[in-house]
Amino acid sequence: MRKKVTVVGAGFVGSTCAHWIAAKQLADVVLIDIFEGVAKGKALDLSQAGPVEGYDVSITGSSDYAEAANSDVVILTSGAPRKPGMTREDLVAVNADITAQNIEAIKATSPNAFLIVVSNPMDTMTTLAHKLSGFPKERVMGQGGVLDAARYRTFIAHEIGCSVEDVHAMLMGGHGDEMVPLPRFTTVSGIPVTEFISPERLQEIVDRTKQGGAEIVKLLEKGSAYYAPSAATVAMVESILLDKKRVMPVAALCEGEYGVSGIYFGVPVVLGAGGIEKILELPLTAEEQDNVNRSSALVKASCAALPVKYGVI
Repeated sequence: MRKKVTVVGAGFVGSTCAHWIAAKQLADVVLIDIFEGVAKGKALDLSQAGPVEGYDVSITGSSDYAEAANSDVVILTSGAPRKPGMTREDLVAVNADITAQNIEAIKATSPNAFLIVVSNPMDTMTTLAHKLSGFPKERVMGQGGVLDAARYRTFIAHEIGCSVEDVHAMLMGGHGDEMVPLPRFTTVSGIPVTEFISPERLQEIVDRTKQGGAEIVKLLEKGSAYYAPSAATVAMVESILLDKKRVMPVAALCEGEYGVSGIYFGVPVVLGAGGIEKILELPLTAEEQDNVNRSSALVKASCAALPVKYGVI
């Protein structure tokens, strides 16, 4: 029997997640959206692409969470969109209520699912989702670091003029503006990236990576990024469903690792059939640890902005 993945939110990120999952034939897919016609229409459209692209999975759409029953993985993408000039923190109050409603439905229909949160501000919404769901910490995670690393790798490859496949990068911290790059752990086919790029130019690339989402929002004028965010999310799904045990930067619940406690925060993890199977603690320099401390303080401040009724921090 094929695995089942439910994607909550049939917008650009959610429907593109469904597309990648179907194309890889990882699982049957259920798209859930408050606008049932949108979910059903996109599911039908994706299904009709199957004969052309050669994938053969079930893709359905609904507004009813009953269709999502017994999902193996649930991807949470729903929420208010980020608009030009808006920070992720501006979204806290609005998206907290949306996340809370979705978590209640997930608990009722898929109590054994792995939960991947994409909704912004991601670190805050993942912290909230873990508390409200009561799921084990290994089964709740946030997607942000995989996306940030992908942007970072892309810019480095373009700068050097090499294949993106040969660039391997690790970073930590909150998603986006709060990310903590780790150039010491960034290589090109095993060669330190500093052999190719000066520290000054590398810092410019880091700064652009931090603003990667905002850059795309500005260019699009209406809407935000969805191809790379959805691809990054599905890479996580694939590592779980196929037990690939990939090492990825994922928002995980920290309980003292790197001096961070009580929040979901981007750290290197081993991601497999058990979900977050291990948090890898890298030996950080004093400067890197300072950056981690600053980033975690920003994430905590965002969590503190949650409505009092949720009482996360």
